[in-house]
Amino acid sequence: MKISSAESVIMEALWRRQPLTSEAIIAEVGEPQGWTEGTVKQLISRLLKKKAITAQAEGRRYLYSPVLTRGAYVEDESRSLLDRLFDGRLAPLVSHLAESDKLSAADIAELKALVEKIGK
Repeated sequence: MKISSAESVIMEALWRRQPLTSEAIIAEVGEPQGWTEGTVKQLISRLLKKKAITAQAEGRRYLYSPVLTRGAYVEDESRSLLDRLFDGRLAPLVSHLAESDKLSAADIAELKALVEKIGK
């Protein structure tokens, strides 16, 4: 399932706190993004069609919850990035980040620890 960057903003709100009404989603993401109520509702509608979220009726309103987990989304997006830009390989991505000085000392320490853990 392909989630646009705008739709991912709605998903992030739902992953942080669920279920949410459309009004709560609008309050949380609408103003910071400069989106109107209509824009947010359109994004919610798209996510419902994609079955990334569900809607549960509660009186005269709906409560929205994610179906797609954040972990599954991150995995898919990560794989897509690697496939598109680095032929599916992680090492060229890390090399690119290192060469462009995008890795902090903390990042490097984490990578070293991860490589050591994987090697065991």
